[in-house]
Amino acid sequence: MGFDLFEDEHAVLEHSKKILKKEDASPQELRDGLENLLEGYQALFKGNKRMMRVSDRNEKKLKDAHSRIQSHQDELAKVHQALELHAETLEERVVERTAALALSQRKLEKLVELGIGLTAETNTDRLMERILAGGREIANAARATLFIRTEDDFLTFAYRSDSDKLPDTRLPLYDQQTGEPIHHFVSTHVALTGETVHLDDVYGDTGNFDLVGTRQFDAASGYRTESMLTVALQSRHGESLGVLQLLNALDPESGEVTVFDSELIGFVEALASQGAMALDNLKLMKDQEKLFEAIIQVLASAIDAKSPYTGGHCERVPELGKLLAQSICDIDEGPFADFSMTEDEWKAFYLAGWLHDCGKVTTPEYVVDKATKLETIYNRIHEIRMRFEVLRRDAEIEYLKEIAKRPSERDALEQQRDERFAELEEEFAFVATSNQGGEFMDPSRIERLNQIANRSWLRHFDDRLGLSIAELKRLDGIAPAPLPAVEKLIADKPQHVIPRSESPLSYKPWEWGFKVEIPKNLYDYGEMRNLSISRGTLTEEERFKINEHTIQTIIMLGQLPFPHILSGVAEMAGSHHETMMGSGYPKKLNREDMSVQARILAIADIFEALTAADRPYKPPKTLSQSLKIMGFMRNDGHIDPDLFDLFLRSGAWQEYAERYLKPQQIDSVDIEQFLSKPKRP
Repeated sequence: MGFDLFEDEHAVLEHSKKILKKEDASPQELRDGLENLLEGYQALFKGNKRMMRVSDRNEKKLKDAHSRIQSHQDELAKVHQALELHAETLEERVVERTAALALSQRKLEKLVELGIGLTAETNTDRLMERILAGGREIANAARATLFIRTEDDFLTFAYRSDSDKLPDTRLPLYDQQTGEPIHHFVSTHVALTGETVHLDDVYGDTGNFDLVGTRQFDAASGYRTESMLTVALQSRHGESLGVLQLLNALDPESGEVTVFDSELIGFVEALASQGAMALDNLKLMKDQEKLFEAIIQVLASAIDAKSPYTGGHCERVPELGKLLAQSICDIDEGPFADFSMTEDEWKAFYLAGWLHDCGKVTTPEYVVDKATKLETIYNRIHEIRMRFEVLRRDAEIEYLKEIAKRPSERDALEQQRDERFAELEEEFAFVATSNQGGEFMDPSRIERLNQIANRSWLRHFDDRLGLSIAELKRLDGIAPAPLPAVEKLIADKPQHVIPRSESPLSYKPWEWGFKVEIPKNLYDYGEMRNLSISRGTLTEEERFKINEHTIQTIIMLGQLPFPHILSGVAEMAGSHHETMMGSGYPKKLNREDMSVQARILAIADIFEALTAADRPYKPPKTLSQSLKIMGFMRNDGHIDPDLFDLFLRSGAWQEYAERYLKPQQIDSVDIEQFLSKPKRP
């Protein structure tokens, strides 16, 4: 229930109403009621007067408050109006700033995109084109030119964004007479200092810069250059690599020529820096590749230089291999229709060709060059000839002694002596002929050698004087023969055998997958042993030492930290003595185990060896002879038949012959007789 301010007055009124309603009210009651009513009105009047006074005061306060509120409202309206104006300005600025941020974001994204593309590029020309196009796109320039600094301190025109022919002019960075740096040209100044030059009008105030060349170009081409931005390309070491010059900035909205936006210059400088780093990295990579190739070629040349008879082999094999490989890549049918090589694979293949015989650095040259059976450091036929000389002199001495005893029989003794001389000369000629290698040695010749070898001669000098420590060690346990000692004319002596313990294997064949039979001894210089070689000039031990060069090639290359793109070099280089049927060395691989490149090098190696005119153990073959032998090798499963047919059809052999063979070796060839014959159904 609420509070009633006039509760007492209401009570008086209610009491007075009750008296008036009483019909039998006494005069006294009426008088008392009237008095009470009057008193109530009197009190009510006083209260009203007080309330009116309070009301007046409140009304004044309300008026003052209203006036203040009205004033505040006016101030708030002004503030609101100001805020509305500020909000509109702020909104415009936000829109402008948002557009600027969006543009910067796009430029930054483009810069990142271009940076990724620049670092991934491995072709110098394409890299320079990317730098040129990227700078032009970021700056929204009409044209762009890229200058490259040469090693002799000139700037050359490398690329232009338009189709105009590149000028042949070279801009010197230093005065050719005084050697002073040239700063009056914009491009040379930027190249020398690394500073960015920003010109709003090349026909206006350009300071100390000489723009005559630009204006002359405009006059000749009809083009009008206005704004110019020139940025340096510097390496990480601060070295100038070139200059990027942008011409005529274009307004993105209207396409009209304008000045270059100062906010975009930083992006262009960042792109130029990234481009310079990529260019420097690529140059460094190219220089390293050139150095690596040069080292390989020096190594190969050193291998060839070890022997005057194999000089050029390591150089010719990769050239012939490249001819055959290119022929395979050019065809679009047959078993090699899908074969191709990337730029990196070409590099690996070419290096493998140069390195295919790098293991020969471990092969003694007297083994590589062994032209006769008795050859080691020198041809020991001279020793045997000297023994025949001793026997001849012995015969002469015996003849003279007999003459002294029987002078009357001089003619008969002289005839015996001459017959003995003739016999010795014939036997030596037979031995000397046997010392020369051939395709086959008949067993009867070996039997005859044994008969000749059993002749004896008398040695009067100690054969242990002047020997090396290693030679004396081989004689341990062998008692010296008393002098004069009877020696066989041709002998196999214990000291002729060089045990493998003197030079043990430096590798474990099974760990590398080598499947080779390793001779017990390192070498065997036995005279009869060597003269009895039935084919060629090499013993079993020497043949292994020759073949071991492929093992050493694989091991040497396997230990080099080749990058991934060159990871196949060892396989290609080390498989050129494998066959298609698993009978080769050192791993006895089959055709399926070998890459196409390895099989190409096998053919190149064989053809070069057959046609080489500098081998000491054989005369050079003609083209027809060489291809005929290779045809037999194809039939026996030694070389890839499909590759050999392609080798014949491509004419690679003919092109190689014209480059490297002597004229007398180039005879008429009918390749049809050497091609694979169709298999019968």
